Amino acid sequence: MKEVVLAVEQLTVYRETYAAVQEVSFSLEAGTDTAIVGPNGAGKSTLVQAILGILPQQAGKVFILGQPLRRQGSLAPQIRQQIAYLPQNFLVDRRIPMTVEELVGLGWDRLGFQVPWKDQRKRRHAVRDALARVDALHLKRQLISGLSGGETKRVLLAYCLVYPRRLLILDEAPAGLDLRGETEFYQLLYQLKQEQDWAILQVSHDLDMVRRHCDRVLCLNRTLRCQGTPDVALSPENLSAAYGSEFVRYRHRN
Repeated sequence: MKEVVLAVEQLTVYRETYAAVQEVSFSLEAGTDTAIVGPNGAGKSTLVQAILGILPQQAGKVFILGQPLRRQGSLAPQIRQQIAYLPQNFLVDRRIPMTVEELVGLGWDRLGFQVPWKDQRKRRHAVRDALARVDALHLKRQLISGLSGGETKRVLLAYCLVYPRRLLILDEAPAGLDLRGETEFYQLLYQLKQEQDWAILQVSHDLDMVRRHCDRVLCLNRTLRCQGTPDVALSPENLSAAYGSEFVRYRHRN
């Protein structure tokens, strides 16, 4: 049996006065890619933010690598270092004169390593390797202000890769990529899952992508309406239960 990297038990999260996520339970094993799908306003991003400790939980428990996330969102540093998060939108002050190499290096620095001057070579190699993995090594000296949307996504993924992690959380991360860039992005995720035994949790609106690339699916609409393999979770009956009237529009578009 594979290691359980993330376990969520009866999680409830409020947005102001209403329960945006209510009594949700699921688990992620190492080496698996799980998608969260559901209509707009279903609580997908809220669930991710609660798992990360960005939003407080009103009830339930979250365990990452067996360690509990406390109500105030705190985790032991050695556990938090094992999580990488790639949001849908990356907001940065374009006036900051930061290069791609410097930005990716922050993914190493945020871990709190005390790197002696003589060991800076290890940091540089980690940055170069991460950029090479996402085919962005040629961008290393470019200012982040000059990146396209697709280039920014690849650089942010390199930021996540600069140090080995166990859990990667994506919130509509491929948004803004063209078809080729999206295909390459998911090919890389598949390699990471296979090579590094990562557990991946991603929010997605692209049900066709989910069918092609994901191992498991969580259908969410405030509560967890179903979960299972794509063939099971994305059946017309389950999608209709999760999406309601939106499912009719989705079927019409496709």
